Amino acid sequence: MSNVMPEKYQDLFQKKAFASLATLMPDGRPQVTPVWVDFDGEHVIFNSAKGRQKDRNVRRDARVALAVIDPDNPYRYMEIRGTVVEIIEQKDDSHINKMAKKYMGLDKYPYSQPGDIRVVYKVRPEHTTVMG
Repeated sequence: MSNVMPEKYQDLFQKKAFASLATLMPDGRPQVTPVWVDFDGEHVIFNSAKGRQKDRNVRRDARVALAVIDPDNPYRYMEIRGTVVEIIEQKDDSHINKMAKKYMGLDKYPYSQPGDIRVVYKVRPEHTTVMG
């Protein structure tokens, strides 16, 4: 269990709480994208397709920040700063399908594109700030 992640806020990962993911562009400017998130007790996990801007940014500079907002109370949130410590190119859509089940109630992610390679990113939390 991560000692950086306050237990009182880990319920956010059981909800349909979107996260705003900030990565760094080559010129140092932030790029922010909404993502689905999961937590395995040690890492915050998100998913993308290989070659997208966030994928290119993370492969170049692994520092990220996420803000996970409680869908039931927008004044309750957790900000997480950390480093992507593992990038896993998936052979199938198992992780994105798991996330589609959680967030959409669907067994299969409906927006897959032919040729997409799904990528799972594991973030080691290094600092958190909470509110609410």
